[in-house]
Amino acid sequence: MRPRSDLSRPARVLLAFLASVLLGAAAGSAWSQNRIKDLATLQGARPNQLVGYGIVVGLDGSGDQTTQTPFTVQSIVSMLGQLGVQLPPGTNLQLRNVAAVMVTTSLPAFARPGQTLDITVSSMGNARNLRGGTLLMTPLRGADGQIYAVAQGNILLGGAGAASGGSSVQINQLNSGRIPNGATVERTPATPVGQGEFVNLELREADFTTANRLAAAINTQFGNGTAQALDARHVRVQAPLDPHQRVGFLASMENLPVARAEAPPKVIINARTGSVVMNQLVTVLPCAVAHGSLSVTISSTPGVSQPGALSGGQTVVTETANIEVKADRGQLVQIPASPSLAEVVRALNAVGASPQDLLSILQAMRAAGALQAELEII
Repeated sequence: MRPRSDLSRPARVLLAFLASVLLGAAAGSAWSQNRIKDLATLQGARPNQLVGYGIVVGLDGSGDQTTQTPFTVQSIVSMLGQLGVQLPPGTNLQLRNVAAVMVTTSLPAFARPGQTLDITVSSMGNARNLRGGTLLMTPLRGADGQIYAVAQGNILLGGAGAASGGSSVQINQLNSGRIPNGATVERTPATPVGQGEFVNLELREADFTTANRLAAAINTQFGNGTAQALDARHVRVQAPLDPHQRVGFLASMENLPVARAEAPPKVIINARTGSVVMNQLVTVLPCAVAHGSLSVTISSTPGVSQPGALSGGQTVVTETANIEVKADRGQLVQIPASPSLAEVVRALNAVGASPQDLLSILQAMRAAGALQAELEII
């Protein structure tokens, strides 16, 4: 026999519905919030850039032209000398399978010796293609000149190319590639987790509201006075002095949810590519927009000026310039107030302007006060 329930079927259905609504609301609330680790970083825990000069061998005749890149030959002679190979004086090396490269990577915070890093290898000479090349042992140095990692391995390219008879085809960049796990960390700089009893959090984007909310969330969880917002970017947090307790404290703190302040309405314009990106807070006040195009065409027609008979003159080639100015009539389009991003996009599309023309339209709307957003040109 089935056990008898104390609740009727309608009551159970109602409770299940309320539970699903509460779970959905909780999930939506959690989704709209950010963790502290998403908004701020620990002061001092930063990556360090590494760079090194190396040699790539094993190329299929696509290496540096030694007559134009003498440093490649000097590097080979120096390397062979360190390996015990002494070349006769005056030896003229014609190397086609060797290329000089620069190796770059980023040393993450809290890295330890033996850890591997991905590296980028870029040609610094006139090598046409690094496909199939092998990077020889290359020390990677930091800004202080110390060696922090050593790189070596086979280069992986994402492109392809071929040339024959004066014609060539190339896909993607062939002078730069990557080596996954191509560098091994040899030493790391000291990364102290805070100084004394305090650790400092640095917001990724300076904002007084976010800094205040972040300090309030920490104080609510660990007690008043634990965190203090110093300015729009820095929050000072009192942490345990014991290293084991401090790590556990930071792990708990960085996962606290914090409501992030809304970003201001902004329109980003890339003047080089014509790209326009705007966030959902952009609004437009009622305005009227008329946009036309102006084209100027200059053409030159060659002619011959021939002197009269027995005049003693010379025949001269002349040019006649024709200048044509054409102005297309722009239709006046009324743009209503747009409280949402979808309506803003729909209204701007009604003008019928190209992305390049849209740059001028947005700047004019911003100057007229119709575009309620910050305009940033990159």
